[in-house]
Amino acid sequence: MTATGPRVCVFRVNGVIRFTQRPPWIMTPYLTIAGQTAPGGGITLAHAGGSNGLTPLVIKNTHDVVVRGIRVRTDRIGRNPGGEDDITIERSSRVVIDHVSASWARDEVINGYDDNDEITISNSIFAWGIPKHDKCALLASDPVDKQKLSFIGNVCAHNGDRNPDINFPRGSCVEVINNVLYNAASEFAEVWESYGGSPVSIVGNSFIAGTNTNTNSRGVARETVGSTGTASIYLWDNNFSGNFKHVSPEVVPAQVQQAPCPLTLQPMAATAAYSSVLARAGAFPRDAIDQQVLADVRGITGRIGAPVPAIPYQPPAAPYADNDKDGMDDAWERANGLDTTKNDAWGDRNGDGIENFEEFLAYREKGFGL
Repeated sequence: MTATGPRVCVFRVNGVIRFTQRPPWIMTPYLTIAGQTAPGGGITLAHAGGSNGLTPLVIKNTHDVVVRGIRVRTDRIGRNPGGEDDITIERSSRVVIDHVSASWARDEVINGYDDNDEITISNSIFAWGIPKHDKCALLASDPVDKQKLSFIGNVCAHNGDRNPDINFPRGSCVEVINNVLYNAASEFAEVWESYGGSPVSIVGNSFIAGTNTNTNSRGVARETVGSTGTASIYLWDNNFSGNFKHVSPEVVPAQVQQAPCPLTLQPMAATAAYSSVLARAGAFPRDAIDQQVLADVRGITGRIGAPVPAIPYQPPAAPYADNDKDGMDDAWERANGLDTTKNDAWGDRNGDGIENFEEFLAYREKGFGL
């Protein structure tokens, strides 16, 4: 995390990495954290609580960072709730958070802060923010300039509001596509106008009432407190399930008839996306926490603030053999005509334009059914 130069983090261990000092920040570019390489049940980041109980995963003042296939679970109480997200992205660009699972934050589960751009948050599970500040995703906080952000294929579950929170400057391109949003108490998606009016496309999502949702809860809300310009809200093919205010009346004057920016992908229909997201979101192999979250979504069960945070025990597991220390499984290398005695991770044996290591990561993901 703190090294320099282009690099990939490959895991030879599994279990919990608990930071007992202040968690390190990712501040140098060109990093891929490949959690899908971990043996056994995978990797969970956490902190030790107390004065160093701060956000375990911070990406700050940098660019070109990919984080995939890990969990962030803050199961112990820090002394500064306002500084205890699970994941914070600050003043950074070209960042991908994908197939990540996070829970039990005392601020936002995931938070974008300051001058970010070209951020993708996808295929992840953000659940069980800690009351009374139980928030799923604050996509932009105190933005300096226009931003591009994609929030795609995620689960927000058991968070009172900010599912997600959308507050961007005019000229931004924001898309909230094919997410499953469950059991908000006050608001699901909130569109704010503090920075000139957020341009946002909200397409193909499922908004599902849970045990904490009530008739005053709002599915798509427009917040005009401190407004400095009218938002541009594009709504298409969203499914709303349950007795709550699906689209608040104040949203209507800000609705537009076409997406403020071209979408970066072809959305799935909301009904198809629901099944796909529940099958594919989060870090794999899934732990008991994610399994419970998804069971709650399917069964319309569970509550905000439960269960008590506890990371499941995970027995140690042996890593795959890697004689040449190039990050790739020797058995996979032999099966694909590579040399297990030299580092050939960045070659392209079959000439398809995809480096050997990238193909190996795809193979690992296919082993999880992805």
